[in-house]
Amino acid sequence: MWRRGQNWWIALLVLVLAVDAWAQTPVAVPRVSVQVGTAQGPKDVAVTLQVLILMTLLTLAPAFLIMTTAFTRIVVVLAFLRTAIGTPTIPPNQVLIGLSLFLTFFVMAPVFDEVNRNALQPYLNNRISFQQALGNAEKPLRAFMLRQTYEKDLQLFINLSKPKQPPRTPDDVPITTIIPAFVLSELKTAFIIGFYIYIPFLIIDMFVASTLMSMGMMMLPPIVISLPFKLLVFIMANGWTLLVGSLVAGFK
Repeated sequence: MWRRGQNWWIALLVLVLAVDAWAQTPVAVPRVSVQVGTAQGPKDVAVTLQVLILMTLLTLAPAFLIMTTAFTRIVVVLAFLRTAIGTPTIPPNQVLIGLSLFLTFFVMAPVFDEVNRNALQPYLNNRISFQQALGNAEKPLRAFMLRQTYEKDLQLFINLSKPKQPPRTPDDVPITTIIPAFVLSELKTAFIIGFYIYIPFLIIDMFVASTLMSMGMMMLPPIVISLPFKLLVFIMANGWTLLVGSLVAGFK
């Protein structure tokens, strides 16, 4: 026993000495520093402003992703489906948002490809200026939003902006007017789709509730009985495929 205890003390001493030696050894840690200096010319100022604009755009990227793409309609419709079935936490929020995000990338792929081809790559190759790149990137996104926007919603925000001269063509409408009109139209479309999703599940709930009342089983919650039937109907109708297919086809 004494020898075993002595071995433990020797091992502990060796470990302490190793840690102390490692602590005294200098470790190269990378350092990141931001310096503020004097610009050598207008070109340096322009590059600095472009970096600041880029950082601002990255900060607002989630808002742009939600407000100017198909994400709003998809996530609202999927949330309606989850509530209509009667499972408010299944699928989880992470799954719902992840599915909406990847469906958004799928729907917006042609728009993103056009932005990359006409704006990003020419700018990175120094063929166009930063202002021209922004203009080229705005065109396909503007066209996508206008295709999904109701005329009444667009006219509403045009009237609210009170322009000095009414726009004659869609190209004359400012992007700041198109975005809120597009979001409002997407919410309207999502609520319409949600109404149609609710109808079959509502019929099942009413049928189960009336059956339970006729049998005198008033203490049994109808959702306990109707939930398996709603899941069965949704699975037999291949609901996920139909819903996702309809959502994607609605943007084409």
